[in-house]
Amino acid sequence: MLKKRILTAVALLVLLLFLIYADHFLDIYVVRILNVCAIYAILGLSMNLVNGFTGLFSLGHAGFMAVGAYTTALLTMPEATKQQIFYMAPLIKPLDTLTLPFPLALVLGGILAAFAGYLIGAPALRLKGDYLAIATLGFGEIIRVIFTNTQSLTNGALGLKGIPAITNLYWSFGTGLVTLVILLSLINSSYGRALKAIREDEIAAESMGINLAKHKSLSFVVGAFFAGIGGGLLGNLLGTIDPKMFTFIFTYNILLIIVLGGMGSFTGTIISAFIFTIANEVLRFLDERIDLGFVAFDGKVGLRAVVFSALLMLVVIFYRHGLMGTNEFSWDGFLKHPWWKKWLPRPKRPLPGGGSNS
Repeated sequence: MLKKRILTAVALLVLLLFLIYADHFLDIYVVRILNVCAIYAILGLSMNLVNGFTGLFSLGHAGFMAVGAYTTALLTMPEATKQQIFYMAPLIKPLDTLTLPFPLALVLGGILAAFAGYLIGAPALRLKGDYLAIATLGFGEIIRVIFTNTQSLTNGALGLKGIPAITNLYWSFGTGLVTLVILLSLINSSYGRALKAIREDEIAAESMGINLAKHKSLSFVVGAFFAGIGGGLLGNLLGTIDPKMFTFIFTYNILLIIVLGGMGSFTGTIISAFIFTIANEVLRFLDERIDLGFVAFDGKVGLRAVVFSALLMLVVIFYRHGLMGTNEFSWDGFLKHPWWKKWLPRPKRPLPGGGSNS
């Protein structure tokens, strides 16, 4: 137990040193990508709780992200900025003069997203499988349409601009770490075991005394809360948001992350969030002109998505249950199966003749 705590403390220290180095020495573009990686990890963790650990096929994540993003943005924007962008219709009171600290605004955004998740989950969680997916997808689109048509609350289709760029590496990675700790604590509790039982067999779980409605709602609300947190971080990172950002495509990207990492694995979700975000940027050159010196190609818009999708198909073919399946990283496994030792230099052994052999 002491060895695990020491290793955890060392890992956290290494992460902190990396964040300090990245914040001071890395390019702004690279820092932005790292922020997006951490935010996508938060969104993937929240969706994996619902889809992977509880077995609910939900596709309404973009709607909860929109609630969190708009709430956090409106509560952190200065009064002068609000008056400047709400020229079609004035912002409703008391939001027109209300400005809160970023942590409080972020939590309130998550709470409102959780409340929206509860309202949506109450009727939708009576459904199963594809019917639940269609219902949650519809509710997510309803939220987006409402935000498009509430001029005095969300500025309608014009969106919000001038949002304070508060999100940085410490906020995104710190919030991601807190999210991981909370969700791991939930999964390793009796509630988590009940959620896994529901995923495996609802009828058997109910026969054992598990309240299906209560535990499904719990999973849905907690997932919506952290989706709102992720949306709030994203809005205050980009500095501008509009309803078109939160379409089904956004939910699809998050779903892709958890499928790639493994349904029911938080470790896989974090790994795939970084792979997905970084690979999506690395392949951006496919949409532009490619000049190899001896030959040049005109890039095609959308070619990046084609190549990226083909690579993902190959990964899914060879890793049918995702990169991690349902496995999680643990210090016990890391120490018992030290695959990493093969990368360390091996000491030279003396030979009988006085020489040495590696």
